[in-house]
Amino acid sequence: MLLKGKNILITGTNRGIGKAILVECAKNGANILAHAREKNDEFLEFIKQLALQYDVTITPIFFDMTDTQKMRIVLNDVLKSDLNVDGIINNAGIIHSKLFQMTSIKEMRDVFEVNLFSHMELTQLILRKWRKRPQSHKFIINMASDAGFNLRVGSSAYGVSKAAIIAWTKVLSKELAYYNVRVNAIAPGLTSSNMATSLGEKAINEITNLSLMKRLGTPEEIANVAVFLASEKASFVNGQIIRVDGGSI
Repeated sequence: MLLKGKNILITGTNRGIGKAILVECAKNGANILAHAREKNDEFLEFIKQLALQYDVTITPIFFDMTDTQKMRIVLNDVLKSDLNVDGIINNAGIIHSKLFQMTSIKEMRDVFEVNLFSHMELTQLILRKWRKRPQSHKFIINMASDAGFNLRVGSSAYGVSKAAIIAWTKVLSKELAYYNVRVNAIAPGLTSSNMATSLGEKAINEITNLSLMKRLGTPEEIANVAVFLASEKASFVNGQIIRVDGGSI
């Protein structure tokens, strides 16, 4: 098991890629702080059974990523506990596809708040504790997107927010190397998920045709890369953006 004994905080674990990362990390022995926006019985039962299946501890934490006050309250409780968080997987995000001139500045801000600024704030909160223990090895994995590289029509909000994640990852890796913190990002292509479905069949077909493998990725394929980057197998991987997009053209 690649992550035996590690304690990992993962955002956006109730569906899609985040849920797959939650499962793969548990399968590999990690104890998990599983973030979701809202509490619901189905999610609670799912993580309970997952924890039993793989003999790990999964602790749910709930807050809207844009609710700064609630985030701080929840994370401060975590940081005051004896739990030693070993890594962060900044996964939560929202998709947006609309022409720039049809997109309000409020919509732009909403996308950036969830996809970028909320993760910056969460990471800062965790780093305050980590910087007191520079001898211990930690990791941060940010969820970017191939949309941050291939900035297509209609991606002024989503694509640009993911391009910002890519840039932030590179800067952060340079700043935190001294503290033994590795910072990498995963840039998935379009994957089979509710997020993909929301784009519509025409957009899915267009994006699929731009992949050399001519198909959508699966959440599990993205999750497997996250497990590798979180493990000691990636101990010399830092400041990298790992594209998992089937060979995007």
